[in-house]
Amino acid sequence: MTTSSSSAPTDLILIRHGETDWNRELRFQGHIDVPLNDMGHEQARRLGLRMKGEQVHHIICSDLMRTQQTTAPAAQQLGLPVQTTVTLREQNFGVVEGMRAEEIQAHHPRAWEEWLQFKADRGMPGGESTREFHARAMAALSSIAREHAGRTVLVVTHGGFLDMVWRTAHALGLDGPRQSDIPNAGINRIRIADAQQPQALQILDWADTAHLLGLAPQPTYDQRRHLAKDAR
Repeated sequence: MTTSSSSAPTDLILIRHGETDWNRELRFQGHIDVPLNDMGHEQARRLGLRMKGEQVHHIICSDLMRTQQTTAPAAQQLGLPVQTTVTLREQNFGVVEGMRAEEIQAHHPRAWEEWLQFKADRGMPGGESTREFHARAMAALSSIAREHAGRTVLVVTHGGFLDMVWRTAHALGLDGPRQSDIPNAGINRIRIADAQQPQALQILDWADTAHLLGLAPQPTYDQRRHLAKDAR
């Protein structure tokens, strides 16, 4: 039980899970439970060593395997238990989960065309719209800030979730493709001054990968590249 003031700011260390084979294959993972690959485990190991000595009071992560595996080395170094929650999951991509862009184009061409419009109220069939996803992300942050006010929390989640954080902090709105770098096992630090207004969050640092130096380049799914390609 926290004894800190509910009005005190909360610092969050936000981490995207380590690499999976599906990241390498540029597949839409969503809620499918994909494990880390060898590179992802090495990223997690290095993240754990980087977190050693951090003043962290609580650890929470998405309930999916890739985030739990990423969290484990840090939890061991910090000597803290891990809380899991569905609220930190990636966006639900419905019927296209597990597919690459080319497969979606072939089997769900209309859904792909709508996806490339990057509108806040659109989503893949059977999945979440960006607006629904954003609301879930903000509610999750508000809950963490409210329960752990005045403390530092390590939060391990997914790339899409971190995109919602970046957009909110920069007042970018929910339309349009992703614009921020969100590396696997990168370290992102934010501060929430008021749990009732998580949208007023402040980014303290973003995409810190100093602990990953020397590893192979990461796979990158660039939404803007697909948008430009399909506009030709």
